[in-house]
Amino acid sequence: MARKVRKTPQARREEITNATARLVSEKGYNGITLKDVADAVGMSQPGVLHYAGSKEGLLSLIVTEVYAVYGTPEEFLTTGLPGSDPASPHFPAYLRYLVKHNVSQPELVQLFMVLQAESFDPSHPLHDYFKFRAERVWKHYSQTHWKLPEGMDWKRDMKPYVRMSLEAMDGIQLRWLREPPMDYLKEWSAFERAIYPSPTWDLYR
Repeated sequence: MARKVRKTPQARREEITNATARLVSEKGYNGITLKDVADAVGMSQPGVLHYAGSKEGLLSLIVTEVYAVYGTPEEFLTTGLPGSDPASPHFPAYLRYLVKHNVSQPELVQLFMVLQAESFDPSHPLHDYFKFRAERVWKHYSQTHWKLPEGMDWKRDMKPYVRMSLEAMDGIQLRWLREPPMDYLKEWSAFERAIYPSPTWDLYR
């Protein structure tokens, strides 16, 4: 009989996080129990709590270790893609990278949209996370020195662009999840041309 390999704490943590993400995307946070997660990973409920602390802690794992760590500007600057030169990165190019990343991760996008909708309830553990999301994203993006059209200043001029971009992506993602045949990349391309029009942005895409 093969000897059972004991999983490392990190492997267990990832297993719990991934199972929680899948269950929440299918049923919503309010639709799952700690027992559901424990059953999904073959552990006891106290065993899951050892890694997460609480049911609310499971959401923290999802956000901090699954959703928020991929598709970042920092990741984009290491890709070598057009517009990703760390010395003069282009913001629209980063947004295209983010869209392509989201297209490759529909389960994560669905998870994010489910949690965002649920978080309108003030008692939801991620209520404040989503309430202040736009400001947090703005501060994060502001850490990168983006190359902008002549005469434009990031702090003075770009906040409305970032806001409109986030709002457009959220709307497109809802349609994309409801209508799988829709071409997310093509739809974003149309919004990009509207938000970052020619000729102003032609050399900064």
